[in-house]
Amino acid sequence: MSEQHTYRVIVRGTWDGLTDEARVRLLAEAADHGMASMRFTEEGSLSYEPAPLKHFSMRYVVVSDAADGEEMAGAIAEDRAEGTLRDLGYGFRDLKSTVTDLDTMKINRKPASRR
Repeated sequence: MSEQHTYRVIVRGTWDGLTDEARVRLLAEAADHGMASMRFTEEGSLSYEPAPLKHFSMRYVVVSDAADGEEMAGAIAEDRAEGTLRDLGYGFRDLKSTVTDLDTMKINRKPASRR
């Protein structure tokens, strides 16, 4: 059995070819997709600024084989983002991901004397 790692992935992109209906819906739901909505989940959480309605990000938790590495985790998250955005009827382009492997991340702890 291969070792599993947990990754946090931020997928960023640009809105593209939004229909008038999609634009109206995004603007109406903007308050639900601001700073407070930024959390990492398996389903992904969408966040964007309404003005200008240009860029967005989606945050994912991806669990996959450690041997497949960060590149595969990014590809999985981008695939999930594409599916979600298409299902919602939102046009997009230029997806790019940033991946953090939580299992190899170094945590800097303050010495007891500094607490």
